[in-house]
Amino acid sequence: MPQLPLLIQALHSLPITIRNRVVWYQYFILFFTFVCYTTYHLSRKPISVVKSVLHQNCTEVAVKKHFVITDKNNTFCSWAPFDKGDYTELLGSLEYAYLFAYAIGMLVSGHIAERVNLRHYLGIGMLLSGLTTAMFGFGYYLQIHRIEYYIFVQIFGGLVQATGWPSVVACVGHWFGKGRRGFIMGVWNSHTSAGNILGSVIAGLFVSSSWGLSFIVPGAIIFAVGCFCLLLLIPYPTDVGLPSPHDNDLDIMVQSVTPSTLDITEYAPNTHDRQWFDSPDSEQQQTSSLSASPVGATPPSRASSSVNQRMPAADTDPLLPRHSTLTESTASSDMGSRKAISLLGAVRIPGVIEYSLCLFFAKLVSYTFLYWLPNYIKHSSGLNPEESAFLSTLFDVGGIVGGVLAGVVSDVTGRRALTCMMMLLLAAPMLFVYEKFGDTSLFNSIVLLLITGGLVNGPYALITTAVSADLGTSVKGDSKALATVTAIIDGTGSMGAALGPLLTGLIVNTGWQNVFYMLMTADLLALLLLCRMGLSEINECRHQRTEPAYEDLARESTRS
Repeated sequence: MPQLPLLIQALHSLPITIRNRVVWYQYFILFFTFVCYTTYHLSRKPISVVKSVLHQNCTEVAVKKHFVITDKNNTFCSWAPFDKGDYTELLGSLEYAYLFAYAIGMLVSGHIAERVNLRHYLGIGMLLSGLTTAMFGFGYYLQIHRIEYYIFVQIFGGLVQATGWPSVVACVGHWFGKGRRGFIMGVWNSHTSAGNILGSVIAGLFVSSSWGLSFIVPGAIIFAVGCFCLLLLIPYPTDVGLPSPHDNDLDIMVQSVTPSTLDITEYAPNTHDRQWFDSPDSEQQQTSSLSASPVGATPPSRASSSVNQRMPAADTDPLLPRHSTLTESTASSDMGSRKAISLLGAVRIPGVIEYSLCLFFAKLVSYTFLYWLPNYIKHSSGLNPEESAFLSTLFDVGGIVGGVLAGVVSDVTGRRALTCMMMLLLAAPMLFVYEKFGDTSLFNSIVLLLITGGLVNGPYALITTAVSADLGTSVKGDSKALATVTAIIDGTGSMGAALGPLLTGLIVNTGWQNVFYMLMTADLLALLLLCRMGLSEINECRHQRTEPAYEDLARESTRS
Protein backbone atom coordinates (compact mmCIF):
# COMPACT_ATOMS: atom_id res chain seq x y z
CA MET A 1 0.00 0.00 0.00
CA PRO A 2 1.54 3.38 -1.01
CA GLN A 3 2.63 5.92 1.57
CA LEU A 4 1.14 9.40 1.84
CA PRO A 5 3.31 12.36 0.81
CA LEU A 6 5.80 13.35 3.52
CA LEU A 7 4.37 16.85 3.98
CA ILE A 8 0.89 15.41 4.49
CA GLN A 9 2.26 12.96 7.04
CA ALA A 10 3.66 15.93 8.97
CA LEU A 11 0.25 17.60 8.94
CA HIS A 12 -1.29 14.59 10.69
CA SER A 13 0.86 15.22 13.74
CA LEU A 14 -0.85 18.58 14.32
CA PRO A 15 -3.61 18.76 16.99
CA ILE A 16 -6.53 19.48 14.60
CA THR A 17 -10.08 18.21 15.08
CA ILE A 18 -11.68 16.05 12.42
CA ARG A 19 -14.13 18.72 11.27
CA ASN A 20 -11.41 21.35 11.05
CA ARG A 21 -9.21 18.87 9.22
CA VAL A 22 -11.92 18.26 6.59
CA VAL A 23 -12.45 22.00 6.08
CA TRP A 24 -8.70 22.62 5.93
CA TYR A 25 -8.24 19.96 3.26
CA GLN A 26 -11.18 21.26 1.22
CA TYR A 27 -9.80 24.78 1.15
CA PHE A 28 -6.35 23.45 0.38
CA ILE A 29 -7.54 21.25 -2.51
CA LEU A 30 -9.57 24.12 -3.97
CA PHE A 31 -6.60 26.49 -3.76
CA PHE A 32 -3.95 24.04 -4.88
CA THR A 33 -5.86 22.74 -7.92
CA PHE A 34 -6.52 26.41 -8.79
CA VAL A 35 -2.78 27.08 -8.75
CA CYS A 36 -2.04 23.92 -10.74
CA TYR A 37 -4.39 24.74 -13.58
CA THR A 38 -3.39 28.40 -13.54
CA THR A 39 0.13 27.28 -14.45
CA TYR A 40 -1.25 25.10 -17.25
CA HIS A 41 -2.83 28.14 -18.90
CA LEU A 42 0.14 30.32 -18.00
CA SER A 43 2.35 28.03 -20.09
CA ARG A 44 -0.07 28.09 -23.07
CA LYS A 45 -0.22 31.85 -23.44
CA PRO A 46 3.32 32.79 -24.62
CA ILE A 47 2.79 31.73 -28.25
CA SER A 48 0.02 34.31 -28.69
CA VAL A 49 2.34 37.05 -27.42
CA VAL A 50 5.51 35.95 -29.20
CA LYS A 51 3.91 35.51 -32.63
CA SER A 52 3.88 39.31 -32.98
CA VAL A 53 7.72 39.30 -33.09
CA LEU A 54 8.22 36.06 -35.01
CA HIS A 55 7.08 38.02 -38.06
CA GLN A 56 7.28 41.80 -38.05
CA ASN A 57 7.04 44.66 -40.51
CA CYS A 58 10.77 45.19 -40.85
CA THR A 59 10.33 48.48 -42.71
CA GLU A 60 8.77 50.03 -39.60
CA VAL A 61 11.44 48.50 -37.37
CA ALA A 62 14.21 49.80 -39.66
CA VAL A 63 12.83 53.35 -39.46
CA LYS A 64 12.87 53.22 -35.66
CA LYS A 65 16.40 51.81 -35.63
CA HIS A 66 17.65 54.02 -38.49
CA PHE A 67 18.52 50.89 -40.42
CA VAL A 68 18.79 50.75 -44.22
CA ILE A 69 16.46 48.19 -45.82
CA THR A 70 17.46 46.33 -49.00
CA ASP A 71 16.01 43.39 -50.90
CA LYS A 72 18.48 41.09 -49.16
CA ASN A 73 17.72 42.11 -45.58
CA ASN A 74 14.05 43.08 -45.72
CA THR A 75 13.20 40.28 -43.25
CA PHE A 76 16.06 40.91 -40.84
CA CYS A 77 13.74 41.49 -37.86
CA SER A 78 11.67 38.29 -38.32
CA TRP A 79 12.49 34.78 -37.14
CA ALA A 80 12.93 32.13 -39.82
CA PRO A 81 10.96 30.17 -40.92
CA PHE A 82 8.24 32.74 -40.13
CA ASP A 83 9.88 35.45 -42.24
CA LYS A 84 8.24 34.42 -45.51
CA GLY A 85 4.89 35.38 -47.03
CA ASP A 86 3.22 32.22 -45.70
CA TYR A 87 3.90 33.15 -42.09
CA THR A 88 0.21 33.28 -41.14
CA GLU A 89 -0.29 29.68 -42.31
CA LEU A 90 2.83 28.57 -40.41
CA LEU A 91 1.74 30.29 -37.20
CA GLY A 92 -1.73 28.84 -37.61
CA SER A 93 -0.28 25.36 -38.10
CA LEU A 94 1.62 25.67 -34.79
CA GLU A 95 -1.59 26.43 -32.94
CA TYR A 96 -3.54 23.77 -34.80
CA ALA A 97 -0.87 21.13 -34.09
CA TYR A 98 -0.99 21.93 -30.38
CA LEU A 99 -4.77 22.15 -30.03
CA PHE A 100 -5.53 19.10 -32.17
CA ALA A 101 -3.05 17.03 -30.14
CA TYR A 102 -4.63 18.47 -26.97
CA ALA A 103 -8.11 17.46 -28.13
CA ILE A 104 -7.03 13.90 -28.92
CA GLY A 105 -5.10 13.69 -25.66
CA MET A 106 -8.11 14.95 -23.73
CA LEU A 107 -10.33 12.11 -24.94
CA VAL A 108 -7.73 9.59 -23.81
CA SER A 109 -6.74 11.47 -20.66
CA GLY A 110 -10.15 11.25 -19.01
CA HIS A 111 -10.21 7.50 -19.59
CA ILE A 112 -6.78 7.14 -17.99
CA ALA A 113 -7.49 9.51 -15.10
CA GLU A 114 -10.30 7.24 -13.87
CA ARG A 115 -7.84 4.35 -13.50
CA VAL A 116 -4.59 5.73 -12.08
CA ASN A 117 -3.32 7.67 -9.08
CA LEU A 118 -4.36 11.26 -9.80
CA ARG A 119 -1.48 12.75 -7.81
CA HIS A 120 1.11 10.98 -9.92
CA TYR A 121 -0.80 11.54 -13.16
CA LEU A 122 -1.25 15.28 -12.63
CA GLY A 123 2.25 15.82 -11.23
CA ILE A 124 4.06 14.03 -14.05
CA GLY A 125 1.86 15.80 -16.59
CA MET A 126 2.93 19.17 -15.15
CA LEU A 127 6.61 18.24 -15.23
CA LEU A 128 6.37 17.23 -18.89
CA SER A 129 4.33 20.35 -19.71
CA GLY A 130 7.05 22.52 -18.23
CA LEU A 131 9.68 20.73 -20.27
CA THR A 132 7.82 21.10 -23.58
CA THR A 133 7.07 24.79 -22.94
CA ALA A 134 10.74 25.49 -22.28
CA MET A 135 11.76 23.51 -25.37
CA PHE A 136 10.02 26.07 -27.59
CA GLY A 137 12.06 28.82 -25.95
CA PHE A 138 15.29 26.83 -26.34
CA GLY A 139 14.81 27.20 -30.10
CA TYR A 140 15.68 30.90 -29.72
CA TYR A 141 19.01 30.27 -27.98
CA LEU A 142 19.91 27.23 -30.10
CA GLN A 143 19.07 29.15 -33.30
CA ILE A 144 16.64 26.50 -34.51
CA HIS A 145 14.84 27.58 -37.69
CA ARG A 146 13.14 24.33 -38.68
CA ILE A 147 9.33 24.40 -38.63
CA GLU A 148 9.34 20.64 -37.94
CA TYR A 149 10.98 21.22 -34.55
CA TYR A 150 8.37 23.71 -33.40
CA ILE A 151 5.48 21.57 -34.66
CA PHE A 152 6.88 18.54 -32.80
CA VAL A 153 7.16 20.57 -29.59
CA GLN A 154 3.57 21.80 -30.00
CA ILE A 155 2.18 18.29 -30.59
CA PHE A 156 4.02 16.81 -27.61
CA GLY A 157 2.99 19.79 -25.49
CA GLY A 158 -0.67 19.38 -26.43
CA LEU A 159 -0.65 15.71 -25.44
CA VAL A 160 0.90 16.25 -22.01
CA GLN A 161 -1.20 19.35 -21.25
CA ALA A 162 -4.31 17.20 -21.64
CA THR A 163 -3.47 15.59 -18.28
CA GLY A 164 -4.56 18.72 -16.41
CA TRP A 165 -8.27 19.37 -16.76
CA PRO A 166 -9.78 15.90 -16.07
CA SER A 167 -7.44 15.51 -13.08
CA VAL A 168 -8.21 18.80 -11.32
CA VAL A 169 -11.97 18.49 -11.91
CA ALA A 170 -11.96 14.96 -10.52
CA CYS A 171 -9.96 16.04 -7.44
CA VAL A 172 -12.38 18.87 -6.66
CA GLY A 173 -15.28 16.51 -7.30
CA HIS A 174 -14.00 14.03 -4.72
CA TRP A 175 -13.75 16.68 -1.99
CA PHE A 176 -16.77 18.92 -2.53
CA GLY A 177 -20.52 18.44 -2.55
CA LYS A 178 -23.21 19.90 -4.79
CA GLY A 179 -24.07 22.97 -2.72
CA ARG A 180 -23.60 26.20 -4.71
CA ARG A 181 -21.77 24.25 -7.40
CA GLY A 182 -22.17 26.93 -10.08
CA PHE A 183 -20.80 29.72 -7.87
CA ILE A 184 -17.94 27.71 -6.35
CA MET A 185 -16.80 26.26 -9.66
CA GLY A 186 -17.35 29.60 -11.39
CA VAL A 187 -14.92 31.25 -8.99
CA TRP A 188 -12.56 28.28 -9.14
CA ASN A 189 -12.65 28.27 -12.96
CA SER A 190 -11.16 31.76 -12.98
CA HIS A 191 -7.81 29.94 -12.99
CA THR A 192 -8.18 29.87 -16.79
CA SER A 193 -8.27 33.66 -17.05
CA ALA A 194 -5.75 34.10 -14.24
CA GLY A 195 -3.29 31.87 -16.09
CA ASN A 196 -3.88 33.76 -19.34
CA ILE A 197 -3.27 37.07 -17.59
CA LEU A 198 -0.08 35.92 -15.87
CA GLY A 199 1.12 34.26 -19.07
CA SER A 200 0.59 37.45 -21.05
CA VAL A 201 2.37 39.58 -18.47
CA ILE A 202 5.37 37.23 -18.10
CA ALA A 203 5.72 36.68 -21.84
CA GLY A 204 5.33 40.41 -22.46
CA LEU A 205 8.28 41.18 -20.21
CA PHE A 206 10.72 39.35 -22.50
CA VAL A 207 9.05 39.36 -25.91
CA SER A 208 11.02 42.29 -27.37
CA SER A 209 14.38 41.59 -25.81
CA SER A 210 14.65 37.79 -25.68
CA TRP A 211 11.48 35.93 -26.64
CA GLY A 212 12.96 32.57 -25.64
CA LEU A 213 12.50 33.55 -21.99
CA SER A 214 8.81 34.13 -22.70
CA PHE A 215 8.57 30.32 -22.86
CA ILE A 216 11.34 29.21 -20.51
CA VAL A 217 10.12 31.17 -17.47
CA PRO A 218 6.50 29.87 -17.65
CA GLY A 219 7.89 26.38 -18.26
CA ALA A 220 10.00 26.61 -15.12
CA ILE A 221 6.98 27.77 -13.11
CA ILE A 222 4.71 24.88 -14.09
CA PHE A 223 7.62 22.44 -13.57
CA ALA A 224 8.12 23.74 -10.01
CA VAL A 225 4.40 23.53 -9.20
CA GLY A 226 4.40 19.98 -10.59
CA CYS A 227 7.05 19.04 -8.04
CA PHE A 228 4.83 20.38 -5.25
CA CYS A 229 1.90 18.45 -6.71
CA LEU A 230 3.77 15.18 -6.26
CA LEU A 231 4.43 16.16 -2.63
CA LEU A 232 1.08 17.62 -1.60
CA LEU A 233 -1.95 16.56 -3.63
CA ILE A 234 -4.49 14.27 -1.93
CA PRO A 235 -7.07 13.15 -4.52
CA TYR A 236 -9.47 11.35 -2.14
CA PRO A 237 -10.65 12.16 1.41
CA THR A 238 -10.29 8.51 2.41
CA ASP A 239 -6.60 8.69 1.50
CA VAL A 240 -6.13 10.56 4.78
CA GLY A 241 -8.75 8.66 6.78
CA LEU A 242 -11.52 11.26 6.32
CA PRO A 243 -15.13 10.56 5.31
CA SER A 244 -16.37 11.10 1.79
CA PRO A 245 -18.54 14.25 1.48
CA HIS A 246 -21.49 12.09 0.43
CA ASP A 247 -21.73 10.27 3.77
CA ASN A 248 -24.81 12.15 4.93
CA ASP A 249 -25.41 9.82 7.86
CA LEU A 250 -22.07 10.56 9.46
CA ASP A 251 -22.05 12.94 12.41
CA ILE A 252 -18.79 14.79 12.89
CA MET A 253 -17.87 16.14 16.28
CA VAL A 254 -16.50 19.61 16.66
CA GLN A 255 -14.77 18.44 19.82
CA SER A 256 -12.99 15.27 18.91
CA VAL A 257 -9.97 13.40 20.03
CA THR A 258 -6.74 14.81 18.64
CA PRO A 259 -5.83 12.50 15.77
CA SER A 260 -2.10 12.52 16.37
CA THR A 261 -1.97 8.75 16.66
CA LEU A 262 -3.43 8.10 13.21
CA ASP A 263 -1.55 5.39 11.35
CA ILE A 264 -1.12 7.27 8.09
CA THR A 265 0.34 4.26 6.33
CA GLU A 266 -3.20 2.89 6.28
CA TYR A 267 -5.75 4.71 4.16
CA ALA A 268 -8.87 3.41 5.87
CA PRO A 269 -10.18 2.15 9.17
CA ASN A 270 -10.24 -1.55 9.76
CA THR A 271 -13.32 -3.75 9.90
CA HIS A 272 -14.17 -2.77 13.47
CA ASP A 273 -13.95 0.94 12.57
CA ARG A 274 -16.04 0.41 9.45
CA GLN A 275 -18.92 -0.87 11.52
CA TRP A 276 -18.58 2.26 13.61
CA PHE A 277 -18.56 4.47 10.46
CA ASP A 278 -21.55 2.73 8.92
CA SER A 279 -23.73 2.33 12.01
CA PRO A 280 -26.73 4.70 12.17
CA ASP A 281 -27.77 6.54 15.28
CA SER A 282 -28.45 4.01 18.00
CA GLU A 283 -31.76 3.59 19.74
CA GLN A 284 -30.31 5.47 22.72
CA GLN A 285 -29.78 8.46 20.36
CA GLN A 286 -26.04 8.39 20.79
CA THR A 287 -23.92 9.55 17.88
CA SER A 288 -20.58 8.08 16.99
CA SER A 289 -17.75 10.54 16.47
CA LEU A 290 -15.16 10.11 13.78
CA SER A 291 -11.90 9.52 15.50
CA ALA A 292 -8.45 9.24 14.07
CA SER A 293 -7.65 6.26 16.21
CA PRO A 294 -4.84 3.93 15.27
CA VAL A 295 -5.85 0.94 13.20
CA GLY A 296 -7.38 -1.68 15.43
CA ALA A 297 -8.17 0.74 18.26
CA THR A 298 -11.59 0.97 19.84
CA PRO A 299 -13.69 3.99 18.77
CA PRO A 300 -14.18 6.69 21.39
CA SER A 301 -17.02 6.42 23.84
CA ARG A 302 -20.38 7.93 22.97
CA ALA A 303 -20.55 10.55 25.66
CA SER A 304 -23.94 12.21 25.86
CA SER A 305 -22.33 15.55 26.61
CA SER A 306 -20.37 15.62 23.37
CA VAL A 307 -21.21 18.38 20.96
CA ASN A 308 -22.16 16.87 17.63
CA GLN A 309 -22.95 18.66 14.41
CA ARG A 310 -24.20 17.26 11.17
CA MET A 311 -22.80 18.42 7.83
CA PRO A 312 -25.32 20.35 5.71
CA ALA A 313 -26.96 18.13 3.12
CA ALA A 314 -26.37 20.61 0.32
CA ASP A 315 -22.64 20.45 0.85
CA THR A 316 -22.46 16.73 1.40
CA ASP A 317 -23.96 15.77 -1.94
CA PRO A 318 -20.87 14.70 -3.85
CA LEU A 319 -19.71 16.05 -7.17
CA LEU A 320 -18.40 12.54 -7.67
CA PRO A 321 -20.73 10.12 -5.83
CA ARG A 322 -19.13 7.42 -3.74
CA HIS A 323 -20.41 4.21 -2.16
CA SER A 324 -22.39 4.84 0.98
CA THR A 325 -20.31 2.43 3.03
CA LEU A 326 -16.58 2.41 3.47
CA THR A 327 -14.73 -0.73 2.56
CA GLU A 328 -11.06 -1.49 2.58
CA SER A 329 -10.84 -1.33 -1.18
CA THR A 330 -12.62 2.00 -1.53
CA ALA A 331 -10.68 3.62 1.24
CA SER A 332 -7.28 2.37 0.24
CA SER A 333 -7.29 2.95 -3.48
CA ASP A 334 -10.66 4.57 -4.22
CA MET A 335 -10.29 3.27 -7.76
CA GLY A 336 -10.34 -0.45 -8.21
CA SER A 337 -13.65 -1.20 -6.47
CA ARG A 338 -15.69 1.07 -8.72
CA LYS A 339 -16.34 0.44 -12.39
CA ALA A 340 -15.37 3.36 -14.62
CA ILE A 341 -17.89 4.32 -17.28
CA SER A 342 -17.04 3.62 -20.93
CA LEU A 343 -16.71 6.34 -23.54
CA LEU A 344 -19.86 5.12 -25.29
CA GLY A 345 -21.78 5.05 -22.02
CA ALA A 346 -20.70 8.60 -21.24
CA VAL A 347 -21.75 9.86 -24.69
CA ARG A 348 -25.22 8.37 -24.14
CA ILE A 349 -25.84 10.50 -21.05
CA PRO A 350 -28.58 13.02 -22.00
CA GLY A 351 -27.09 16.41 -22.70
CA VAL A 352 -23.49 15.34 -23.26
CA ILE A 353 -23.69 15.59 -27.06
CA GLU A 354 -25.50 18.95 -27.04
CA TYR A 355 -23.14 20.60 -24.59
CA SER A 356 -20.09 19.07 -26.29
CA LEU A 357 -21.05 20.51 -29.67
CA CYS A 358 -21.98 23.84 -28.12
CA LEU A 359 -18.57 23.99 -26.45
CA PHE A 360 -16.96 23.19 -29.82
CA PHE A 361 -18.07 26.58 -31.15
CA ALA A 362 -17.85 28.46 -27.85
CA LYS A 363 -14.24 27.38 -27.40
CA LEU A 364 -13.51 28.18 -31.05
CA VAL A 365 -14.33 31.81 -30.27
CA SER A 366 -12.54 31.88 -26.92
CA TYR A 367 -9.30 30.33 -28.18
CA THR A 368 -9.20 32.53 -31.25
CA PHE A 369 -9.06 35.47 -28.85
CA LEU A 370 -6.52 33.62 -26.72
CA TYR A 371 -4.09 33.17 -29.60
CA TRP A 372 -4.81 36.14 -31.85
CA LEU A 373 -6.00 39.01 -29.65
CA PRO A 374 -2.54 40.53 -28.91
CA ASN A 375 -1.76 40.40 -32.61
CA TYR A 376 -5.10 42.02 -33.50
CA ILE A 377 -4.62 44.81 -30.95
CA LYS A 378 -1.14 45.50 -32.32
CA HIS A 379 -2.51 45.61 -35.86
CA SER A 380 -5.61 47.73 -35.16
CA SER A 381 -4.26 50.18 -32.60
CA GLY A 382 -0.58 50.42 -33.46
CA LEU A 383 0.56 49.54 -29.94
CA ASN A 384 3.89 47.75 -29.46
CA PRO A 385 3.95 44.02 -28.57
CA GLU A 386 4.32 44.61 -24.81
CA GLU A 387 1.41 47.06 -24.65
CA SER A 388 -0.74 44.80 -26.82
CA ALA A 389 -0.07 41.84 -24.52
CA PHE A 390 -0.99 43.81 -21.39
CA LEU A 391 -4.16 45.26 -22.93
CA SER A 392 -5.30 41.80 -24.08
CA THR A 393 -5.43 40.66 -20.44
CA LEU A 394 -8.62 42.70 -19.99
CA PHE A 395 -10.45 40.10 -22.07
CA ASP A 396 -9.52 37.51 -19.46
CA VAL A 397 -10.44 39.83 -16.59
CA GLY A 398 -13.90 40.07 -18.12
CA GLY A 399 -13.87 36.29 -18.49
CA ILE A 400 -13.39 35.87 -14.73
CA VAL A 401 -16.42 38.06 -14.00
CA GLY A 402 -18.46 36.33 -16.72
CA GLY A 403 -17.67 32.86 -15.39
CA VAL A 404 -18.67 33.76 -11.83
CA LEU A 405 -21.81 35.56 -13.03
CA ALA A 406 -22.86 32.59 -15.15
CA GLY A 407 -22.40 30.27 -12.16
CA VAL A 408 -24.41 32.49 -9.80
CA VAL A 409 -27.28 32.97 -12.26
CA SER A 410 -27.46 29.26 -13.04
CA ASP A 411 -27.46 28.44 -9.31
CA VAL A 412 -30.29 30.87 -8.58
CA THR A 413 -32.43 29.88 -11.56
CA GLY A 414 -31.37 26.25 -11.84
CA ARG A 415 -31.26 26.72 -15.64
CA ARG A 416 -27.77 26.02 -16.96
CA ALA A 417 -28.73 25.88 -20.66
CA LEU A 418 -30.82 29.06 -20.60
CA THR A 419 -28.01 30.91 -18.82
CA CYS A 420 -25.54 29.88 -21.54
CA MET A 421 -28.01 30.75 -24.30
CA MET A 422 -28.62 34.25 -22.95
CA MET A 423 -24.90 35.03 -22.78
CA LEU A 424 -24.27 33.59 -26.25
CA LEU A 425 -27.14 35.68 -27.62
CA LEU A 426 -25.56 38.85 -26.22
CA ALA A 427 -22.02 37.88 -27.24
CA ALA A 428 -22.68 37.92 -31.01
CA PRO A 429 -23.60 41.63 -31.25
CA MET A 430 -20.81 42.54 -28.81
CA LEU A 431 -18.26 40.94 -31.14
CA PHE A 432 -19.56 43.18 -33.91
CA VAL A 433 -19.43 46.27 -31.69
CA TYR A 434 -15.86 45.51 -30.55
CA GLU A 435 -14.64 45.10 -34.13
CA LYS A 436 -16.23 48.41 -35.17
CA PHE A 437 -15.42 50.60 -32.18
CA GLY A 438 -12.68 48.84 -30.17
CA ASP A 439 -9.87 50.75 -31.85
CA THR A 440 -11.47 54.21 -31.73
CA SER A 441 -10.08 55.00 -28.27
CA LEU A 442 -8.30 53.34 -25.38
CA PHE A 443 -11.36 53.75 -23.15
CA ASN A 444 -13.65 52.05 -25.69
CA SER A 445 -11.14 49.24 -26.10
CA ILE A 446 -10.95 48.62 -22.34
CA VAL A 447 -14.74 48.65 -21.79
CA LEU A 448 -15.55 46.51 -24.82
CA LEU A 449 -12.82 43.98 -24.02
CA LEU A 450 -14.19 43.52 -20.50
CA ILE A 451 -17.78 43.05 -21.68
CA THR A 452 -16.88 40.83 -24.63
CA GLY A 453 -14.61 38.67 -22.46
CA GLY A 454 -17.39 38.13 -19.92
CA LEU A 455 -20.00 37.15 -22.53
CA VAL A 456 -17.65 34.89 -24.52
CA ASN A 457 -16.03 33.08 -21.60
CA GLY A 458 -19.11 32.85 -19.34
CA PRO A 459 -20.80 29.94 -21.21
CA TYR A 460 -17.42 28.30 -21.81
CA ALA A 461 -16.62 28.37 -18.08
CA LEU A 462 -20.08 27.14 -17.04
CA ILE A 463 -20.11 24.20 -19.46
CA THR A 464 -16.62 22.97 -18.60
CA THR A 465 -17.24 23.07 -14.84
CA ALA A 466 -20.76 22.98 -13.35
CA VAL A 467 -22.48 21.48 -16.40
CA SER A 468 -19.82 18.78 -16.78
CA ALA A 469 -20.11 17.98 -13.07
CA ASP A 470 -23.91 17.79 -13.33
CA LEU A 471 -23.78 15.39 -16.25
CA GLY A 472 -20.87 13.38 -14.84
CA THR A 473 -22.76 12.69 -11.60
CA SER A 474 -26.15 12.02 -13.18
CA VAL A 475 -25.38 8.32 -13.71
CA LYS A 476 -26.87 6.35 -10.87
CA GLY A 477 -24.55 3.78 -9.40
CA ASP A 478 -21.53 4.86 -11.45
CA SER A 479 -19.27 7.14 -9.46
CA LYS A 480 -16.42 7.21 -11.95
CA ALA A 481 -18.06 9.06 -14.83
CA LEU A 482 -16.97 12.60 -13.98
CA ALA A 483 -13.46 12.61 -15.48
CA THR A 484 -14.64 10.78 -18.60
CA VAL A 485 -17.62 13.09 -19.20
CA THR A 486 -15.45 16.14 -18.53
CA ALA A 487 -12.85 14.88 -21.00
CA ILE A 488 -15.46 14.21 -23.71
CA ILE A 489 -17.02 17.66 -23.39
CA ASP A 490 -13.73 19.54 -23.12
CA GLY A 491 -12.07 17.35 -25.74
CA THR A 492 -14.82 18.14 -28.25
CA GLY A 493 -14.50 21.80 -27.35
CA SER A 494 -10.76 21.57 -27.93
CA MET A 495 -11.42 20.47 -31.50
CA GLY A 496 -13.12 23.81 -31.99
CA ALA A 497 -10.28 25.52 -30.16
CA ALA A 498 -7.90 23.98 -32.70
CA LEU A 499 -10.05 24.97 -35.67
CA GLY A 500 -10.56 28.62 -34.65
CA PRO A 501 -6.92 29.78 -34.74
CA LEU A 502 -6.31 27.75 -37.91
CA LEU A 503 -9.24 29.42 -39.71
CA THR A 504 -8.06 32.78 -38.44
CA GLY A 505 -4.63 32.24 -39.94
CA LEU A 506 -6.26 31.49 -43.30
CA ILE A 507 -8.86 34.29 -43.19
CA VAL A 508 -6.84 37.12 -41.67
CA ASN A 509 -5.19 37.97 -45.00
CA THR A 510 -8.64 38.88 -46.34
CA GLY A 511 -9.19 41.31 -43.47
CA TRP A 512 -9.86 41.19 -39.73
CA GLN A 513 -13.51 42.01 -40.38
CA ASN A 514 -14.00 38.58 -41.93
CA VAL A 515 -12.41 36.96 -38.89
CA PHE A 516 -15.02 38.59 -36.66
CA TYR A 517 -17.82 37.47 -38.99
CA MET A 518 -16.52 33.93 -38.58
CA LEU A 519 -16.52 34.32 -34.78
CA MET A 520 -20.08 35.68 -34.75
CA THR A 521 -21.24 32.74 -36.88
CA ALA A 522 -19.62 30.26 -34.50
CA ASP A 523 -21.24 31.99 -31.52
CA LEU A 524 -24.73 31.73 -33.09
CA LEU A 525 -24.16 28.06 -33.95
CA ALA A 526 -23.29 27.39 -30.30
CA LEU A 527 -26.57 29.08 -29.36
CA LEU A 528 -28.61 26.96 -31.78
CA LEU A 529 -27.08 23.71 -30.54
CA LEU A 530 -28.43 24.40 -27.04
CA CYS A 531 -32.00 25.03 -28.21
CA ARG A 532 -33.23 21.53 -27.30
CA MET A 533 -31.78 21.75 -23.79
CA GLY A 534 -33.17 25.27 -23.42
CA LEU A 535 -36.67 24.21 -24.48
CA SER A 536 -36.50 21.32 -22.06
CA GLU A 537 -35.71 23.72 -19.20
CA ILE A 538 -38.55 26.06 -20.27
CA ASN A 539 -41.03 23.16 -20.27
CA GLU A 540 -39.75 22.06 -16.88
CA CYS A 541 -40.25 25.60 -15.57
CA ARG A 542 -43.83 25.68 -16.90
CA HIS A 543 -44.55 22.31 -15.34
CA GLN A 544 -43.30 23.53 -11.96
CA ARG A 545 -45.53 26.59 -12.17
CA THR A 546 -48.69 24.66 -13.10
CA GLU A 547 -48.15 21.90 -10.54
CA PRO A 548 -48.98 24.07 -7.46
CA ALA A 549 -52.15 25.30 -9.18
CA TYR A 550 -53.38 21.72 -9.64
CA GLU A 551 -52.54 20.97 -6.02
CA ASP A 552 -54.61 23.98 -4.85
CA LEU A 553 -57.57 22.88 -6.96
CA ALA A 554 -57.32 19.39 -5.51
CA ARG A 555 -57.35 20.76 -1.96
CA GLU A 556 -60.41 22.92 -2.67
CA SER A 557 -62.32 20.02 -4.21
CA THR A 558 -61.45 17.84 -1.24
CA ARG A 559 -62.73 20.44 1.22
CA SER A 560 -65.98 20.92 -0.68
